[in-house]
Amino acid sequence: MAQRILIGVDNSETAFRAAEKAASLAAAFGAELHVLSSFTVNLTQAVKHDQPDAYHRVESLYANNAVRTADAVVEALRVHYQDLEIISKAREGTPAHALLNEAEQIDADVIVVGNKRVQGPTRFLGSIARTIAAEAHCDLYLVNTRER
Repeated sequence: MAQRILIGVDNSETAFRAAEKAASLAAAFGAELHVLSSFTVNLTQAVKHDQPDAYHRVESLYANNAVRTADAVVEALRVHYQDLEIISKAREGTPAHALLNEAEQIDADVIVVGNKRVQGPTRFLGSIARTIAAEAHCDLYLVNTRER
């Protein structure tokens, strides 16, 4: 039985559709839902400022944006899943590696990802799903996020 489900989100509609499915799964299992938004620091932006603490200020800006993204998804999910324990967080790294690191940290049972870029006959899994499938120590649930 799943106790902790992890979903990665960004500002896209497809990510929200995947988050809705993750919330549905968490509710069905009585699991915690962890909503994560990742960020990477744009070193070019940090260097342009030519100040000793520029990197940390740019990092803080990206981290705050990621926190706002995750919080917005959690707020929207709470409308329909009021009794579900939902935890919002941000983590530095590429989406796949941020999810993998967080899954290890929280001992996730399932990582949920959408199929945003998993389209066309030549693609089996998108890069995020492919990386997670190859490296995760837990199950991977791939959500069909295309409109039907």
